[in-house]
Amino acid sequence: MKSEDLRSIQAPLKERYRDTPVAALMTLRAHGRIGAGLSCKIDTGQALRIAGLHPATGGSGHAACSGDMLLEALVACAGVTLNAVATALGIALRDASLLAEGDLDFRGTLGLSKEVPVGFQSGLPTSSDTRMISSTCQPHSDRLACTPTTAICASASL
Repeated sequence: MKSEDLRSIQAPLKERYRDTPVAALMTLRAHGRIGAGLSCKIDTGQALRIAGLHPATGGSGHAACSGDMLLEALVACAGVTLNAVATALGIALRDASLLAEGDLDFRGTLGLSKEVPVGFQSGLPTSSDTRMISSTCQPHSDRLACTPTTAICASASL
């Protein structure tokens, strides 16, 4: 997609949101239903995905771990946003690699220690490595390079 195409698509939305700020507020939802074998079927409106226990807690590995899904969602959010911002600024990205990772101590998840919290042990650090085509990125490269992934994706502020 070219930056002009993106701008033409977004222009009426931006105007509407400027005129009516409440129109820009939305709640994104994902619905789940308990399934067989300690699983949960996730229906986001786009696809159905089954989440289950991580193998470190007794899962078979056939269902997606909810922790992995959270990290995937952070990477997807940051990647789509990075690509859209680069496109809007007319920056041609040659390549971009994004990483989100989180440390878990499964003793907390399994209730083995009251001192170990359930879930991720600290904030979820994210990083990105972008390769831009130098002739087109110079005027705005600092805007992409200096934008932390956690600021790009509001859901990263866990």
